[in-house]
Amino acid sequence: MNPLCSRCNLVVYPTEKVNCLDKYWHKGCFSCEVCKMTLNMKNYKGFEKRPYCNAHYPKTNFTCVADTPENLRLKQQSKMQSQVLYREDFEKNKGKGFSVVADTPELQRIKKTQDQISNIKYHEEFEKRKMGGEAPLTPTTPSAGAFQPPATPQNYHYEPTPEPVRQAAAAPPPSSGKVYRAVYDYSAADDDEVSFMDGDVIEDVQQIDEGWMYGRVQRTGQQGMLPANYVEAI
Repeated sequence: MNPLCSRCNLVVYPTEKVNCLDKYWHKGCFSCEVCKMTLNMKNYKGFEKRPYCNAHYPKTNFTCVADTPENLRLKQQSKMQSQVLYREDFEKNKGKGFSVVADTPELQRIKKTQDQISNIKYHEEFEKRKMGGEAPLTPTTPSAGAFQPPATPQNYHYEPTPEPVRQAAAAPPPSSGKVYRAVYDYSAADDDEVSFMDGDVIEDVQQIDEGWMYGRVQRTGQQGMLPANYVEAI
């Protein structure tokens, strides 16, 4: 049985049949849906199983969504839900090891500024006590620094390089024979201090107080005061 033409709905005989777009057409009925120009298998373009010429082929356009009050309300609601989920996740993970924050340039700048303020206040207080005849202040160790970054729900590892605060120079103590190894690089800030590099061996080390020692760098032969938390015992 011969099929019907998709355009005129009449019987299509084999001699005039065009099989295209899953349909059957008369050769004369296989034309553009808009301008009715007769098409063939080389110049037609199909859209939704309908033939079109190149000039009238439907173009797909993107639809812009207007900023209506309803869309604004949905946007605000989605934002609030995201904030609620973030706070819930933060509360669940609080105290589970998220005790430090990432070592970002901004946090490094804040830490450096606070360290400088702490050192300035310490030296001012030291000079006041020195002028007044009071006992000098005991220097604090870097582990008791003023900067304590807040906890965030990001599990980063942060190990700041300690910056010691020291009091006035003391006389070199007698040799005790203890040997230490440097774990950080250190540049002397005063004439009575000694510089060294990570891995240097420090000989004849003598403890001065909780934050400072006195010793001789084996590599350079120089002697002087050094921060206690920059070295470890061998």
